[in-house]
Amino acid sequence: MGYVAVKGGTQAIEESIKRLKYERLKKGLVLDCHEIESGMRCLIDQVMSESSLYSETLAAISIKQAEGSPEEAVFLLRAYRSTLPRKHYSRTVHSEDMLVERRISASFKEIPGGQILGAAYDYTHRLIDFDLIMETDEDAINWVREFNKESVVHSEKADLANLPKVLDYLRAEGLIPACANDDSDPDDVTKESVQFPTSRSERLQILTSGQTGSVTSLGYAALRSFGALHPNVGELRIGNLPVYVDNPFNEHIENEEGECDENKDKREDKDAYYIGEIKVTEVETLFPTSAQQGNGQRVIEFGLGYGICFGQNETKAIAMSILDRCLEIGGTEYPTHNEEFVLLHIDSVESTGFISHLKLPHYVTFQSELDSVRRSRKEGREINEN
Repeated sequence: MGYVAVKGGTQAIEESIKRLKYERLKKGLVLDCHEIESGMRCLIDQVMSESSLYSETLAAISIKQAEGSPEEAVFLLRAYRSTLPRKHYSRTVHSEDMLVERRISASFKEIPGGQILGAAYDYTHRLIDFDLIMETDEDAINWVREFNKESVVHSEKADLANLPKVLDYLRAEGLIPACANDDSDPDDVTKESVQFPTSRSERLQILTSGQTGSVTSLGYAALRSFGALHPNVGELRIGNLPVYVDNPFNEHIENEEGECDENKDKREDKDAYYIGEIKVTEVETLFPTSAQQGNGQRVIEFGLGYGICFGQNETKAIAMSILDRCLEIGGTEYPTHNEEFVLLHIDSVESTGFISHLKLPHYVTFQSELDSVRRSRKEGREINEN
């Protein structure tokens, strides 16, 4: 790059940082991180998703420090994540084990276990509630107490754990392809630089950590191109997934022939450590596509798009599933099908950082450009005079 660092401005920089802190504190009110964590759920989830770090507490601190700027909060959280040692890898998480809070299907009216609306703004009136101005902590405690009493009665009527996946019934009919049994380790974009063409595991990692607005915008652009055969949400589910790690003290068990004992996995299941749970939003989207059979007849079948992200972020997960399908098809005819275009432009830290770097001194490059402009204009005047 042709920009240079600021020199001799240490005092000015220190005063700028003081002014930044003044802007955060000038109204005499300090935000409590616990209040941010409890009252800004959607922002917390967005920052965790784009940072690829699941910690509501750390997300709240970064939001406070960034004064509510999602881009700056994500930058802070990713920078912190880069300092953490990777001590263990979790066992594969299966979404069938989700303790569901919300589960809907736009493709089927009746689904096993029923539609569970859960918490969503979809069914609310988009009208500002001015009563919130006078809301107090006591009001909140009383309301939650009454809500919990009602929830106990309703929860006894429903089993929200291990609900079947809606699309498994279509798979059983052969209407959509079965999930591939790939036991190979996924590629890790946090350890290796992305090389094109990418694997699907790399694409999904980049999409799930992509900037929410960028993923939504490109997903919307792709959606408009489908016309009458637009995709349908087969299942959207939100809930908590248990996370386990293998016992690090277990030695590799082999039988007398030197082969892995077939009962090893069963022993590890009993010996694995439960380390907590994460809330995720998962979406499986159906795409009607035209396919040609062996007899030359064209039929309609379904393709599948997949999206998953930390917390409750339904729009991003749906948009991610659309882009997943587009990138799986591939091609350079449409920008939303071009993996280089999509994957290189949705990262919030990358895009924000590169645009923000334009604020840094570019004295050398601009002076060179300015000299070129002056020289060309001078030569033009001399030609005209002659």
